[in-house]
Amino acid sequence: MAVMARGSARDEAVSAHDDERWAAVRRRDRRADGAFYYSVRTTGVYCRPSCSARLPRRENVRFHATRADAERAGFRPCRRCRPGEASVADQHAAAVAEACRLIESAEEPVSLGDLAARAGLSRFHFHRVFRRLTGLTPRAYAAAHRARRVREELRRNGSVTDAIYGAGYGSSGRFYEQASRLLGMTPTRYRAGGSGTTIRFAVGECSLGSVLVAATEKGVCSILLGDDAASLVRDLQDRFPTATLVGGDQRFERLVAGVIGLIEAPGRGHDLPLDVRGTAFQQRVWQALVRIPAGSTATYTEIARRLGAPRAARAVARACASNPVAVAIPCHRVVRTDGSLSGYRWGIARKRALLERERQA
Repeated sequence: MAVMARGSARDEAVSAHDDERWAAVRRRDRRADGAFYYSVRTTGVYCRPSCSARLPRRENVRFHATRADAERAGFRPCRRCRPGEASVADQHAAAVAEACRLIESAEEPVSLGDLAARAGLSRFHFHRVFRRLTGLTPRAYAAAHRARRVREELRRNGSVTDAIYGAGYGSSGRFYEQASRLLGMTPTRYRAGGSGTTIRFAVGECSLGSVLVAATEKGVCSILLGDDAASLVRDLQDRFPTATLVGGDQRFERLVAGVIGLIEAPGRGHDLPLDVRGTAFQQRVWQALVRIPAGSTATYTEIARRLGAPRAARAVARACASNPVAVAIPCHRVVRTDGSLSGYRWGIARKRALLERERQA
């Protein structure tokens, strides 16, 4: 009886899995391409889930984990969706990844027309695909990469002028027009490690423990969670060793209250002004995190695929770990491939609590 019960449960699990696959086929879901294939008994072919051919009858459909499984079962590849070739989604991801590498390695800015031509797409189509996969336009991606380069050059070079030209700016005037937005301060002050920059901060209490909120004049630069207020302040000091840290006034306390409200109801969204800087890749990851709907999760591998870098799951994990503003950039919505909760900078228990609150909402 126990053996029969286990067999019945296994059959039900397989049936439920096949129901999910069939639903993906009916939606022609491109996200399922590569996860499985389906064959049609009456035509003798097998297809991708996204195949645009006429939908077969459910009783004629079988599912296969790999193309090899489908071919061993006697089915041939569909001539319409060509499951043996890279999918359109994979082709787009590869084209965007190549464009990112070209932008990062070019000494001079690369035009949208050149990028699109290399990808074999029209300017409009390439622009739309690039933005969908990275969260940034090609121009914004190039600007983010150049901002990272100029920050590195400023740390390396004794001369601000050398750093500007070393980062690829054609003129110092053009850089100075954008310096405050890129660095949050003047180039000279940035090279000095932020000396003279004022950061206001305050520590409050919420249901998840202590929360520290810090902000420059441009926006919130840190939201830290922990068990000990003093440890959070030390963490802030380590992050901004040469900045002037000033306790927040009554007006700042209202900002802290808004952050606490976001922690207590993380699914409601926010309009907090943020002042966070990272590498071009980190910014792409953070943009992707913001687009994960509240109450939902995504895996590190899924985020990497959306960015056109399917092998960069570990880099995505590092970008999540580098997130300086808890909850506002929802890195708690990223999980392992098996759905389990992986390391969270502010503790797995807090990650679980935030996800549960979003699901309940």
